[in-house]
Amino acid sequence: MEQFDKTTGFLIADPDSEYFTTIPDYSSVLEAAKPMILSASGWRKIFAVDGNEESTTEKISTEDYIIASIMALSFTEFIIKRVTDRQPLILIGMDSRFTGPAIADAMTRIFLSQGIEVRSLFIVAAPEIMAYSAVDSDIDGFAYISASHNPIGHNGLKFGSHGGVFGGDESKELISNFKGLLADKNIIETVNNSLSKTNKNKYISIIDSIPKWKEKAYTEYLNFSKSVIAGSSDIKSINDMQRKLKTAAEKRKVGVISELNGSARTLSIDKEILEDYGISVKSTNNKPREIVHRIVPEGFSLDTCRQELENQYKQDSRYILGYVPDNDGDRGNLVYMNEKTEKAEILQAQEVFALAVLSELAFMYLNKNANSKPLAIAVNGPTSMRIDTIAETFGVKVFRAEVGEANVVNLAKELRKKGYLVRILGEGSNGGNITYPAAVRDPINTVFSVIKLLLFEDLFNLWSELRGKNNEKTAEYKGKYGISDILSTLPSFTTTNAYNDNAIMKITTTDHRLLKQRYEEIFLLDWEKNKDFLKSEFNIYTWREVNYEVQEEKSGFGQNFRSDLEKGGLKIIFSDKKRLDTDFIWMRGSGTEPVFRIMADCMGENTKREERLLQWHRSMIERADKYAT
Repeated sequence: MEQFDKTTGFLIADPDSEYFTTIPDYSSVLEAAKPMILSASGWRKIFAVDGNEESTTEKISTEDYIIASIMALSFTEFIIKRVTDRQPLILIGMDSRFTGPAIADAMTRIFLSQGIEVRSLFIVAAPEIMAYSAVDSDIDGFAYISASHNPIGHNGLKFGSHGGVFGGDESKELISNFKGLLADKNIIETVNNSLSKTNKNKYISIIDSIPKWKEKAYTEYLNFSKSVIAGSSDIKSINDMQRKLKTAAEKRKVGVISELNGSARTLSIDKEILEDYGISVKSTNNKPREIVHRIVPEGFSLDTCRQELENQYKQDSRYILGYVPDNDGDRGNLVYMNEKTEKAEILQAQEVFALAVLSELAFMYLNKNANSKPLAIAVNGPTSMRIDTIAETFGVKVFRAEVGEANVVNLAKELRKKGYLVRILGEGSNGGNITYPAAVRDPINTVFSVIKLLLFEDLFNLWSELRGKNNEKTAEYKGKYGISDILSTLPSFTTTNAYNDNAIMKITTTDHRLLKQRYEEIFLLDWEKNKDFLKSEFNIYTWREVNYEVQEEKSGFGQNFRSDLEKGGLKIIFSDKKRLDTDFIWMRGSGTEPVFRIMADCMGENTKREERLLQWHRSMIERADKYAT
């Protein structure tokens, strides 16, 4: 009998149904698995049965049902290897994509057949399932079905435990498990035998328990988020922060537009937690699968929120901020009211991260007597150098890792082991931030960082004062100020938008080692040709190369500073006559999409400078690709 979710009315599964009626050929399963991208950031492919990446069908093919089963077997191997003294317990959840339940059906059956205890949360925001896994010591891991910001017809998986996704060696092991199982010509028989062992009564019990565990996850996430906002798990500190923010919000009333785009956050804590702190909230597109625009929260995807904010502001001037999450709800970008022009504007991802970093570092600086540890920030390679300038103002060190949330989170863990206090970290190129003890991006944490900056005037006054010592043009703001005022005081950089068409390249070669080698050869020749122009036009005198691999940042030119398949990011950093770093160009093959990402970051507000450097960078990659093919 078909089982439906009591909250959404969506089909969960039919435990009585045959999982597939015909057994496909092994070759067709291999063919279906070819487009799959396997990385620490997630496993992804188009799962919609019609092959349309914008499809809203709930059906997946028999081949993809088997692939989902193999993914579950991969995780089973991983968990059983680590939990040997008892029955392992895992969480399974999904974002609001239409194919999620079908993938979950295959995976749940496999987990049960392998003796894994399962708690299902059905549709749940990624930060919620991860927070729950962090606070409950009985939970050994989670499998989260999502393709993050990819189009709606895509789907995939994130595996993790204790609040974050697996990276590094754990991610490699899971990928190796999957590839090994897929290479077994008897895998379809193995899957079929496993599925046939599913205990139907246990499966029904798991479905019946969804409301119970969803409520538990919701409560734990709400409490966990309040501890993140306070920067402490101490109840007194949590209550003090809530009281301070609520009191400040009564003086300067703040309203937020929550444009949820039908994501998993429609079933999460957003409205409750914002209102708990005295923030007015208006939610739109707040039913799961009410998806009205593309999923990635960048550029024109924020237009709906921007228009809603502008309209609401005309009726109620409290509404000065809005946010849009991606489908799994672990990242979100912002729009704000420019109260001078009375127009709503979109914040770029790098600006969102900069505001969050500024807020949290100012807060830590004011409370520095409470701890004696040195402060640090962990970011990814393409995060703008604006962050370095902000960090330097507060005397904080910046460390960089390869692109990928798990890489940045693991770098932060390593820094903490070395004695650093890492309060905030993230990928500036993607927007949003990770605020410790959270181990995943969360738009709620981002929104509260910005709200603190607006409501706690001492944070902004401190920033203005510290910047004023180095920058005589920094204005002093007294009384009411807005986000546009804060933005005007940020270090000025022009940075390629990660989702701009110019930031994405299609390349022919799949050999990144050869492409980078050819690129370096071309760069040396081009540098000699262009160095006089770069000196006269851009005050660029010297350069150095940096490569990023997992948590490592390797300074040096050539293959000796890269290893493995050389799929990490490569950056050329330019410096002026005084050896001050002013610009960089960066490139990397995406781990989750079949594209090559590039960008330029330039000090100052000079779009032509950024365009010129990016154009040169693109030209060198095109030539390298041609020679490497």
